[in-house]
Amino acid sequence: MEFETVIGLEIHAQLKTKTKIFCGCATTFGEAPNTQTCPVCLGMPGVLPVLNSQVVEFSIKMGLATDSRINRVNQFARKNYFYPDLPKGYQTSQFDLPIVEQGQIEIEVDGKTKTIGITRMHMEEDAGKLIHDEREPLSYVDLNRTGTPLLEIVSEPDLRSPEEAYAYLRKIHAILRYLDICDGNMQEGSFRCDANISLRPMGQEELGTRTELKNMNSFRNVQNALEYEVRRQRDILLDGGTITQATLLWDPDRNRTESMRSKEEAHDYRYFPCPDLVPIEIDDEWIERVRTTLPELPDQRKARFTSDYELPEYDAGLLTASRELADYFETTVQAGAQAKKTSNWIMSELLRELKGEEISSCPVKPEQLGALLIMVDQGTINGKIAKTVFQEMMQSGKDPEVVVKEKNLVQVSDEGEILVMVREIIADNPGQVEEFKGGKTKLMGFFVGQLMQKSKGKANPKMANDLFSKELEA
Repeated sequence: MEFETVIGLEIHAQLKTKTKIFCGCATTFGEAPNTQTCPVCLGMPGVLPVLNSQVVEFSIKMGLATDSRINRVNQFARKNYFYPDLPKGYQTSQFDLPIVEQGQIEIEVDGKTKTIGITRMHMEEDAGKLIHDEREPLSYVDLNRTGTPLLEIVSEPDLRSPEEAYAYLRKIHAILRYLDICDGNMQEGSFRCDANISLRPMGQEELGTRTELKNMNSFRNVQNALEYEVRRQRDILLDGGTITQATLLWDPDRNRTESMRSKEEAHDYRYFPCPDLVPIEIDDEWIERVRTTLPELPDQRKARFTSDYELPEYDAGLLTASRELADYFETTVQAGAQAKKTSNWIMSELLRELKGEEISSCPVKPEQLGALLIMVDQGTINGKIAKTVFQEMMQSGKDPEVVVKEKNLVQVSDEGEILVMVREIIADNPGQVEEFKGGKTKLMGFFVGQLMQKSKGKANPKMANDLFSKELEA
């Protein structure tokens, strides 16, 4: 029996506000435990929350960027549950009247474009954090994160494979970063994802029993966890068993899911309108004011890169997946480098040297890369030397001109000097010369290689090819 996979994602994006959603406490990551709290976020008796208006603006911005409907009237609700890191005994969230509904984005998988629906987005406050003692059976509560503003983004169950889920997650992450409303750091917990997944017989309309996956702190872990759960559910169904609705944790060390708890339904949370917060009314003027602040988004920038810079679709897609990487590319080109050559260097040399680190950590500034590529175009150094120079720049952060001068790497382009070496190599390799003249033209690479070795890589390769051709055909 063939099964169809159905996946929906719930993304929690921590919004980049300086203060919390209902109080003036800071949202800085990594501060000493319980130093960024006050009576409001601790839920002390008699205190009242005051909504941070920037949270609303950021939510409107994300709604506009995803072609969503902004609800003119939306309301906070109390989501009631007990957990040690939730001091109030409830979470202030939104339920039946969220700020954003009915959106969509496009993803691309295996060269095919697909539209994924967004059910809703709603504002809410984050809970605290439990810190478990590895030496004793104790847990400590850090409430610094309590009250940090979150935007929960809930997709329609339109995803049909772990690959599609990965692409959707990447796209939402990119849009949030382009809008500069979330830093997207999964390791610090400011971008988190839960996944609902079920299988159903191919052609069946009714959804199967779903499980919810949690504890996935990287894009790759999300895909790996979903792939595992697809295999696990398929095996159970093929053996005639049934899927138990549950919340599962992903264990990246053992590459498997583990049961956390049986799944609770929405009514278990006993939602009701928050009596301490009035409904939020958003007029057209507010929405249009936010619209004017929207930057160029990933799809728009990709289209511009293919048209203005004549880049292939693949290059443009990779470069614009990150706002910072796209900015780096454009600054390099504005420094005078050729667009396609810049794209090639970023996708090969630069990303390889970064080893997965963010472009913001790169010691080579885009203007420095531009200067290096201009030196290659002008014949000051050749492509092979440029790679050596670039590696030194990544280590030291020095300008390419400085590295070339310090290491005496200026390309030899004196025809007379190169011709002397060419004739010496021809004289030293009579056997290869005879083979070349006999039609084995691939030996040109051997001769040029000998020259590069003799010149310590500094000979102009184009000039070397031309001179060898003339001398060997004489």
